[in-house]
Amino acid sequence: MATAFVALVLVAASWPTPALADGDPASDVLASQPLFLPSDAVVSPARQAQLSALLAAAQRSGYPIRVALIASKTDLGSVTGLWRSPQNYAKFLGQELSLVNQRPLLVVMPNGFGLSGPAKTVASAETALRGIPIGTGGSGLAAAALTAVQRLSAAAGHRLPAPQASAPAASGSSRSTIPWIVFVTGAALILAAWTASLRARPLRRRA
Repeated sequence: MATAFVALVLVAASWPTPALADGDPASDVLASQPLFLPSDAVVSPARQAQLSALLAAAQRSGYPIRVALIASKTDLGSVTGLWRSPQNYAKFLGQELSLVNQRPLLVVMPNGFGLSGPAKTVASAETALRGIPIGTGGSGLAAAALTAVQRLSAAAGHRLPAPQASAPAASGSSRSTIPWIVFVTGAALILAAWTASLRARPLRRRA
């Protein structure tokens, strides 16, 4: 029973849990991470890895930027009035994060982009972001964010390498098999303990 309990705890701990919405979910996440990806934005693990790798490369190159993908009105928490107003929400979010972040902040909504940060960055954003298509769903937002980060970084004098798509897919696949490995291992240990107890019973009876 103890082995079974440990196995179930490990499975539960390794399973991803979506972030819960509150007053402003993006500000909570972006206070410590460069990417906000809401649970209702269906983005493949490979695409998520591409975004994370690109933001890490931007950080190393001297152009740290934080990105918020907003797929629906519920992703805004209690500020749903800013839905489909990406620039206004970018200003609001930038103020929320002003104590921990003074760098560029990119917001991607289905109808466009928003950018907050240093005045020079915002002034050159319109040219850099012009003409970038935004597809439907989380995949469309993620693809647009990849292009936007590359263009903004290049406009600031920091050219980034194109993100790779093959490696992240493998890592995401292997991560999804971890819970099953833990479960099978726990079940095997329980079966071994049960078999050993059955073999020990005749000895107790003869004694």
